[in-house]
Amino acid sequence: MSEQLTAQHFLPHVNKIFRVRDGRHALTLSRVETMRAGGGPREQFNLIFTGPPRDVLAEGLYTLDVDDGPHFELYVIPVHTPTLDRQDYQAAFN
Repeated sequence: MSEQLTAQHFLPHVNKIFRVRDGRHALTLSRVETMRAGGGPREQFNLIFTGPPRDVLAEGLYTLDVDDGPHFELYVIPVHTPTLDRQDYQAAFN
């Protein structure tokens, strides 16, 4: 995708599975968090994904394929997850 990504590109994919290309991990896009930024050149937003506990995907740049949809190259970061039943991840756009 050559155009600048916005939160609107991801909203239709909330609750869909994003599979790491050439990997074993599958993450669910649980929400899109938008932020108001005064005067910035682009909308700031975060994608929050959930995955299974214990099998943590390392921080890095990945191609993620949406089930029955497009693919995106995203820098994914595991984040502190206070519950033991999942691992959360974030992809930040600012």
